[in-house]
Amino acid sequence: MRGSAAPLRRRALIPGLAVPLAAVLGLAWTGAAPAGAVSPPAARAQAGAPAPARVPTTAAAAAAAGVGASTAFTTYEGEAGTLGGGASTVALTSAPTTQYSSAALEASGHAYAHLGATGQSVRWTNSTGGPISFLNVRASIPDSASGGGITATLDLYVDGVFRQALDLNSKQTWVYEGTDYNNSDDQNPADGSPRVFFDESHTFVTGAPIAAGSTLTLQKDTANSASFYDVDSVDVENPPAPLTQPANSISITSCGAVADDNPTNGAADSHSVDSRSAIQSCIDQAQSQGRTLWIPQGTFYVKGTAALNAQGITIAGAGMWYSTVYRDVPVPNSTPLPALFGLTSCTVQNFHIDADAVSRSTVGGDGGAMDTTGANWSADGIWTQHTMSGFWASGTGGTVRNSRLTAIWADGINVNNVSLGASTGNNLTVTNNFVRGTGDDAIAVNSENYNTNGDGSRTYYSPMTGITVTGNTSIAPWGGKGVAIYGGSGHQVRNNYVSDTARYIGLGAGRFGVNGSDLLSATITGNVVVRSGGNAYSQGQPALHIGNGGDGQNTGIVDHVTATGNTVADSLYDAIGFSTSTNTLLQNNTVTGPGRNGVVISPAFYPAPTGSATITGNSVTGLKSGASAFANNSSGFTATQSGNSWQGGGTPVEAPYGGTPAAVPGTVQAENYDTGGQGVAYNVTSVNGNGTAYRADGVDLEATSDTGGGYNLGWTSGGQWQRYTVNVATAGSYTVSLRLAAPAAVSAALHLSDASGADLTGPVAVPATGGWQTWGTATARLTLPAGRQVLTLDQDSGGWNLNQLSFTAAGGTDLAAGRPTAESSHTQAYGSSNVTDGDRSSYWESANNAFPQWVQVDLGSARSASRVVLQLPAGWGARTETLSVQAGADGSAFTTVKAAAAAAFDPATGNTVTLTFPATTQRYFRLTVTANTGWPAGQLSEFQVWS
Repeated sequence: MRGSAAPLRRRALIPGLAVPLAAVLGLAWTGAAPAGAVSPPAARAQAGAPAPARVPTTAAAAAAAGVGASTAFTTYEGEAGTLGGGASTVALTSAPTTQYSSAALEASGHAYAHLGATGQSVRWTNSTGGPISFLNVRASIPDSASGGGITATLDLYVDGVFRQALDLNSKQTWVYEGTDYNNSDDQNPADGSPRVFFDESHTFVTGAPIAAGSTLTLQKDTANSASFYDVDSVDVENPPAPLTQPANSISITSCGAVADDNPTNGAADSHSVDSRSAIQSCIDQAQSQGRTLWIPQGTFYVKGTAALNAQGITIAGAGMWYSTVYRDVPVPNSTPLPALFGLTSCTVQNFHIDADAVSRSTVGGDGGAMDTTGANWSADGIWTQHTMSGFWASGTGGTVRNSRLTAIWADGINVNNVSLGASTGNNLTVTNNFVRGTGDDAIAVNSENYNTNGDGSRTYYSPMTGITVTGNTSIAPWGGKGVAIYGGSGHQVRNNYVSDTARYIGLGAGRFGVNGSDLLSATITGNVVVRSGGNAYSQGQPALHIGNGGDGQNTGIVDHVTATGNTVADSLYDAIGFSTSTNTLLQNNTVTGPGRNGVVISPAFYPAPTGSATITGNSVTGLKSGASAFANNSSGFTATQSGNSWQGGGTPVEAPYGGTPAAVPGTVQAENYDTGGQGVAYNVTSVNGNGTAYRADGVDLEATSDTGGGYNLGWTSGGQWQRYTVNVATAGSYTVSLRLAAPAAVSAALHLSDASGADLTGPVAVPATGGWQTWGTATARLTLPAGRQVLTLDQDSGGWNLNQLSFTAAGGTDLAAGRPTAESSHTQAYGSSNVTDGDRSSYWESANNAFPQWVQVDLGSARSASRVVLQLPAGWGARTETLSVQAGADGSAFTTVKAAAAAAFDPATGNTVTLTFPATTQRYFRLTVTANTGWPAGQLSEFQVWS
């Protein structure tokens, strides 16, 4: 998403359709892992083999079944072509174990054809039944050694005879995030961890069209200078003749616009003429004369950073293959960019928008294509590439239809209630659009509640209502969701095809950020979600998600979402995930071949401490060994089930191993993780252990040589976890001592979390002990409430064994636990009571842009204390707050016991700060905040006062 003023504070109708559609799509795993596929991390001898490669499910098959966009072109996938000359197929062979990208992960079908030497080729037969006169190739060629890309050609053969050289480039791909995760701006190859591999280039076929039944071949010849060509897909079609200028229209050429038809190929033509003033002059004339603005055949340049603004007119072109408006922004650029077109109550149709942007930022020259608002506006037949967004649109009664959005830096189509200063977004329609390769959400319904202005004031907006997203195709977004619903009510999301998300949820229904609107109703029906989900931020995100927290905020209301008749196939991780949400109906959906579990309530990183859903008539098939069809990881979420495929044998139930929770203080043996199976009591990517003599599942267990014998947990890997039910005798601070073995040190190896997913310990480093059975000890501190609860051992990085966890009281008592609080101010629902409730995910936030601010606790009587422990939510990004501590007897007069100083909250150390001071006996303790580098307000999750 773009345009939201508040940044993220931590670090995204056809009953019975699903079953026959799954058969139509042929959802199967076949074949062997090819050379060059995404590689598993270095592993010890215990590691299991990767899963086999998958045969892609195509958008064409879905469209044939009435799902997704109906397009004039046919797409041939590179991996489905006939390879020649030693060319190879590269495919994603298993779910990613890293949060970073790869070419296979960003490819449609999660696979492509690799041409790495002269003479290598990929060939298809024209099976369209008609001629092919136009090609659009999605491919990747290497970056230059210093960044910034290269140009190269790739040869096209028809029936084995050379036809023409196709222009390709890498000038608008290849950004790097090795030093700044999830950025889309760094073009320095030395920083490592590349992303944005594929771009799209189109051209008319030279000479006679390619006849039905003929072959077309892309081949790397001697003249093709790139060291490799990764061919993801080629779209083939036979466009209609150009449209002619309509009556009562004014052509931009009559106002002085000049076409430049030299190929852009990733960069502007330096000899082109700037037509911005001419086009704006014609727009002004069209408005005053009630005429249509006509864009004839040709490429017309708009140079610089200013926009074209229009109101109440029609802007029409000769067709998306013929008429282009090209934005040329000199880079590096320092001037904030509006969209190329700022449109109010306009109709736009039948032209192409392109730009020279090289990254998703002002410095990279990136601005939107069309910002739209007003009433009854329309966009029809627009093809957009290389802009920040395709459509950023608000207002009432508008429609985006029959459009293509390919290689977009951020959102493809974002309908909202804020564009161009509007405050409403009602009865908007997004239908029959094709979106591929976006750097954020392909299609988003983005209802904002408020934005914070530069002076600290807020602008509020009306929640969006009645949005329809139907019959669209969203493929291979490399930085966002396929279809996302963020807040509002009365939305309909029907018959869309979503596939191949690189990192995030495929289809999500929730709320965006703390300033987003609550989602109060939506219907999601007849959609097909294929090979979706992702491992952004190492979260293992589900393919279809319902609930708050889809953007990491875990806040707000998500209510009355109905999801019926959807198909979720070959998800990378869990197929369907729930976080906090109420009154959801999940009915008659089909899940096939999930990478992990079928339907999961409160999966890792998506807590659902409360909520409710009716889950009925759903089918889950094709589970892998150890996976669960259904798992409810929350004791506070009520799931009413009936008629589901997994209920014949009963739903797995989590329980403490041996029937009795382990005592804290005390020792928890690592092999005594809870019972309930994969996705319920544990999550492992493969079953490697030989400890079946101890427990039947034998999950990653082996006999240990550590003192006392027994079994240890091994084969650790990022993303795996085990759950342990414990009974804590007394609320307080504990030291946990972990018996570990590791040939080499592992930083940030693991952490412990509670049932809501809140990080309790921060990252725990494993020391080098010298061998898999040479044992040592690492310690961490955590605070636990009293009573029965579930602790999760989260494996963040592999390379170590664990024998046991010993819990001892750390000394002292949190005197503030559950005590009354007061504050200088708070924003929204983030009141001071959150700082003593024992819940890391809740927090106090003061009024913004108004330091100093304070929060205090009443201990009930004068108590002796010598330290305070302060926490922020474990998932939030690093920040430094300037803090001081005061104490007093009556809640009004205070003495400073800890002078103001910078306190660094860092997720690497659990976002926890401890402040010590000479012991003092007082009833009231106050924390005063005078600065915060992460947000212009005081923020605190837990305020503990220790004796």
